[in-house]
Amino acid sequence: MGGIEIGAISLGVLLVMLGLRLHVGVAMLLAGAVCYWLVYDGELGSLLFTLNNLAYARFSSYDLAVIPIFVLMGQFAIHGGLSASLFRACASWIGHWRGGLAMSAAGACAGFGAICGSSLATATTMSQVALPELERYHYGQKLATGTVAAAGTLGILIPPSVPLIVYAVLTQESIAALFMAAILPGVLAMLGYMVVIRIMAMRTMRDVERAPRHSWTQRLKSLRDIAPILVIFIVVIVGLYGGWANLTEAASIGAAACGIYAVVRGGMRLSGFYKSLIGTAEASAMIYLVVIGADLLNSGLALGQLPTTLAEWVLGSGFAPLAVLALILVMYLLLGCVMDSLSMILLTIPIFYPVIMGLELFGLSGAEKSIWFGIVALMVVEIGLITPPMGMNLFIVQKYSKSATLSTVSRGILPFIGADVIRIVLVVFIPALSLVWL
Repeated sequence: MGGIEIGAISLGVLLVMLGLRLHVGVAMLLAGAVCYWLVYDGELGSLLFTLNNLAYARFSSYDLAVIPIFVLMGQFAIHGGLSASLFRACASWIGHWRGGLAMSAAGACAGFGAICGSSLATATTMSQVALPELERYHYGQKLATGTVAAAGTLGILIPPSVPLIVYAVLTQESIAALFMAAILPGVLAMLGYMVVIRIMAMRTMRDVERAPRHSWTQRLKSLRDIAPILVIFIVVIVGLYGGWANLTEAASIGAAACGIYAVVRGGMRLSGFYKSLIGTAEASAMIYLVVIGADLLNSGLALGQLPTTLAEWVLGSGFAPLAVLALILVMYLLLGCVMDSLSMILLTIPIFYPVIMGLELFGLSGAEKSIWFGIVALMVVEIGLITPPMGMNLFIVQKYSKSATLSTVSRGILPFIGADVIRIVLVVFIPALSLVWL
């Protein structure tokens, strides 16, 4: 049996198990075991040997060990009430505009993403903070829920980002370079969402009461309240890019500073600290389960030569490079309907990355192409979080809304998906947008 057939059977088994609602990490482990069983004609010795060594081989990676630290930083932000400070600060400056509170929610999601690194955590936290205020000022359900669901995706685009760390580990790329490359696309995403909000508000909120205008004293006070959050972000990014701190040191400094700020300004107490530790352990365990499952599956696919065979077939097919890229991006959109962002990155990068690196795209060097594709892939994966019927952010926002249905949230997200598509097209055809800092 050839590599393509083995890969097709294993991926088919994976999709069936996902359809049966098995945890994605477990599903990948089982699909990887099927792949080994097919490659070695039912002999299980190689599978057992691989399982015996795979965990240590992966988790001895120094870069991957930083994930729990960034998760802990996000947990401190969640349980320390930092999201409310960010929302109040944004609202004090632009909340009185038409659609200003929704824009404030988008800005707060961007700021929270800079210290959290998780879209699901960002959507969950900001739903509890922003939705009550949006409903109090009679924002339409589609605008309110669509804003929080879409802006929540900024959590995995704006550094620090767990999927970007995983991409860097899989491709042996620089995490600092990827973090820097994601900043401008992240800012463009936030601005694009604000433009969509403004257009929607102009059409639907002509007679809706606006939030009160804040004085300059209140605005400056709000900046003072969130200044430490900005310092944390700068310390992590500048420390990495400047070379005076490695990844673990920068993440540890950021987590410690975030914890201190959560206690001093956010009022986090012992119970919040305990919840932060438990949340970190649970999230890290889930991430590592998905990582080890994807490793076994990708190892099995590599044994069957699927990535190599596929890359050779694509490069020899005569397809235009942009057509191949477009097909890969469409596949990401389809996978987004059934998988979460981290699982998509882990499953697809070992297959798609060799294909992309073999294509001639916009005259980019190998290093530039690697970083550029990482950002493009992450932006498309981002859309999967808000793509019906399985977009996780949709379920989270609907859960915290008083009366919005899942159908309402899904309709409200459509204009934001349009903004995402425009941004992806810009970054694809203008690679300098993601390479400007390199």
